[in-house]
Amino acid sequence: MIPIISFVGYSNSGKTTLLTKVIRELKNRGYRIAVIKHDGHDFEIDHTGTDTWKHRQAGADVVCIASARQVATVQTLAQPLGLDDIIQGISNVDLILTEGFKQEEKPQIEVHRQGIEYIGLNKNRIALVAEQQVYTGVPYFKLEEVKEVADFLENRI
Repeated sequence: MIPIISFVGYSNSGKTTLLTKVIRELKNRGYRIAVIKHDGHDFEIDHTGTDTWKHRQAGADVVCIASARQVATVQTLAQPLGLDDIIQGISNVDLILTEGFKQEEKPQIEVHRQGIEYIGLNKNRIALVAEQQVYTGVPYFKLEEVKEVADFLENRI
């Protein structure tokens, strides 16, 4: 099974900024990385007027576009998928990182920025990235300690 680690925190806590830096660091170390981003809103990946947009407008429930170097699938869901269902379609990577998915019971690294509320310690919290340590017994990293966070992840996988 592919290891999965979720980066969690409230909006504007710095999750995306940290995650993109950690991804670059892990890629430089030779790892293949998948990322799943939770979106609390609805999103639109296709653009009005494209062929795939027309296919969806015509009623297709699943639309896939493929080229020699990438593939994307848009699927209309009757109900939300759980994270375990989403990761079933991912292969050929060393690590799956998620952004969000606070409610899922996966190992979580909480990202915190001053002025934003902490989520709070729970059984899934494996580390905190913040300006100061607030949880006893949980590994702690500062926001700029990207290599150290990558080392921590590397040791877990």
